[in-house]
Amino acid sequence: MIHTAREVAQYLGVELEGDPAAPISGVASPERASQEDLIYVDSWRHLGRAAASRALCLLVKPEMNVSGKTLLRAVNPKLALAKAAAWLLPPAPITQGVHPTAIVSSSARLGAGVGIGPYAVIEDGVEIGAGTEVAAFCFLGRGSRLGENCRLHPRVTLYAGVQLADRVVVHAGTVIGSDGFGYVFGEGRHWKFPQLGRVEIAEDVEIGANTTIDRGALETTEIGAGVRIDNLVQVAHNVSIGEHTVVAAQTGISGSTEIGSHVIIGGQVGIADHCRIEDGAVAGAQAGIPTGKTIRKGQTVWGTPARPLAKFKEQYAWFARLPELAERLRKLEGGRSKD
Repeated sequence: MIHTAREVAQYLGVELEGDPAAPISGVASPERASQEDLIYVDSWRHLGRAAASRALCLLVKPEMNVSGKTLLRAVNPKLALAKAAAWLLPPAPITQGVHPTAIVSSSARLGAGVGIGPYAVIEDGVEIGAGTEVAAFCFLGRGSRLGENCRLHPRVTLYAGVQLADRVVVHAGTVIGSDGFGYVFGEGRHWKFPQLGRVEIAEDVEIGANTTIDRGALETTEIGAGVRIDNLVQVAHNVSIGEHTVVAAQTGISGSTEIGSHVIIGGQVGIADHCRIEDGAVAGAQAGIPTGKTIRKGQTVWGTPARPLAKFKEQYAWFARLPELAERLRKLEGGRSKD
């Protein structure tokens, strides 16, 4: 659908300068943009790329100017582009209606406009809110509950009793509600500790492909509103993650760890059990956080074991000089032995 620059500016609540009738139908990078694509510029060094692009309309910062273009002035052009893209290009349905190959229990309750894809299995007592889409080969275990306008991409598995609030998106291959890794050693063997808790995921969460989120042992694994979890992430039993936290790919979060709100966790971070990461903290990529450690509010850490960023940089600088320092030490020790 084609909109005008005026319509987009009104939707975003930003100032328009130029042709209000300029057509906008999508978004793109400067190099790939057509005349009807909206692009953004948030750095002075990229103004040349924007000016040379075919795009007629640009999202720019208030102080920027590009001649010959229609400008939409926004304090945060990148954020404005994301909002515009969601409005201009709503996601296409992944399934519609109930496919004849799907197996849906007679005791399941489906809201208005629910879509169930080919070969999906919906067990007893499942509740699915209005407008939710469940793609091909998904499995929803007994008693699981999905809110409204959720999207489960192909091959998502929800174990029994998992609860998803409204507008949760789960990408392909993810498993939610499997048993946590809980064992007690005694009498010469490992005994499985009960894994009887639940998983509760709040509204507006997005979970990447092939991620796993374990049910609580005797309690609940909790994912707060607006959380973003990348692909290939492991969330263990009894973990809690606060609102609007982001977790990058290949991160492992061990059992009973508490993560606050607005936390940023980089890729391949390893978090041991019973840790506490307070609101606004940042863990750099491949950081290792040992058992029971607390990362304080707003603190940025890196390295293994994780330490404050300034301390890590100081220590890493010395680490990089070790070959030089070792050679100097060998020369000093050699001179002493001759004496």
